[in-house]
Amino acid sequence: MQDSTLQISIVVPLYNEAESLPELCAWIDRVMRANHFSYEMIFVNDGSRDESWEVLKSLSVQYPSLKASSFARNYGKSAALHEGFSKAQGSVVITMDADMQDSPDEIPALYQMITQDGYDLVSGWKQKRFDPLSKTIPTKLYNAATRALSGVYLHDFNCGLKAYKLEVIKTIRLYGEMHRYIPVQAKWNGFSKIGEKVVQHQARKYGVTKFGLERFLYGFLDLLSITFVQTFGKRPMHLFGSLGILSFFSGSIITLWLIGEKLYNITQHLKYRNVTDNPLFFLALVAIILGVQLFLAGFIGELMVTNSDKTTDYQIKEEIS
Repeated sequence: MQDSTLQISIVVPLYNEAESLPELCAWIDRVMRANHFSYEMIFVNDGSRDESWEVLKSLSVQYPSLKASSFARNYGKSAALHEGFSKAQGSVVITMDADMQDSPDEIPALYQMITQDGYDLVSGWKQKRFDPLSKTIPTKLYNAATRALSGVYLHDFNCGLKAYKLEVIKTIRLYGEMHRYIPVQAKWNGFSKIGEKVVQHQARKYGVTKFGLERFLYGFLDLLSITFVQTFGKRPMHLFGSLGILSFFSGSIITLWLIGEKLYNITQHLKYRNVTDNPLFFLALVAIILGVQLFLAGFIGELMVTNSDKTTDYQIKEEIS
């Protein structure tokens, strides 16, 4: 049950961030108290190999609002956010990274944009970044591609600092690298009032970045995946069936044309060759077979749509509540 008095849930995924956690918790708590917010901090330890979990356990004594889950192994940021979202109860949910590059001082303004300005979702925009060109240039290309394919016009899809109405995050399905596309999923789920706020990007104070260039490749592949699933996930027969019928009838028409041409030449006593001697016949045969296979793929896809989904099952090792 949602706690009706709880205003803000702050969800923080983390991986090997033991050094930053005490300072981050103190910063969040200071901002919450200064603005008289009722709140909870939900940390999800994504299989850290350092002392992050031990630090969280000690901090839970100091901060009663702190809750945490620890994965048995590293599943990725999407899994961590999914776990945090499942536990969030505040009317507004704020996500931020644990590396202190996101500023908790932004939370009051984000909260106001949700509660007073009526936004369903507000995404942070790190207009001025403290990142190397090897990270900023691919990010710009990735954001441009996402805007073009999704129709959601944000400058910084990958910013970890975001604010949501509670009902928005309860409709989001996260796995793989899908955390990058939460605004896209929200729009497709009917939450169309999506805003953006320029936020401060802090230089990293502790540790090192946990992401490499491969994340942009994986992110682009996930963008194609989510676009396909959203468009045809509930009606795969519309795609595979249409392609199958088109391929089948194209192959059939070509075959009938080749047979008809041969019969015409025979009746007119013209030179002709067997249909099987024409390479076009084999292309037509492949099209017919492919059409049948595509149609069957669509049919099987329709049967699988209602199956239970196991993509968001994660092994929880320990919890703090």
